[in-house]
Amino acid sequence: MDIDVRGPRFGAAVTTVVLALVLITGSAWLLAWQTLAFALGTAGGVARSPYGWLFKKAVRPRIGPPTEFEAPEPPRFAQAVGLAFAVVALIGYTAGPQWLGLAATGCALAAAFLNAAFGYCLGCEMYLVVRRMTVRAE
Repeated sequence: MDIDVRGPRFGAAVTTVVLALVLITGSAWLLAWQTLAFALGTAGGVARSPYGWLFKKAVRPRIGPPTEFEAPEPPRFAQAVGLAFAVVALIGYTAGPQWLGLAATGCALAAAFLNAAFGYCLGCEMYLVVRRMTVRAE
């Protein structure tokens, strides 16, 4: 079932704020929260992530029904990419080296910002490239 395109973009906006706060404060706990959010979005899809739930309950009723939909697989793959960067960042923040945590958080922040500000989902584009490569390989 397709999903409202505004949901993942809202999630990207929240993620942008959370990751910016992680870079400003250096909080491994806040990064752990974002890692969990990515993990839930990967496991259950973006509609079942904490930010997807918040969008469904608090935002969508105020902005009306969706007019545009997208397949759930690309945003779910993007959540997995975000999860990978968040795990690496969490390792960097907790076990070191610190620069690894900063760099991985910065990369995840850049991708989230692209989606939130411009509607360009880098992870979704990666999904399409991987998909094209695997179809050609078969």
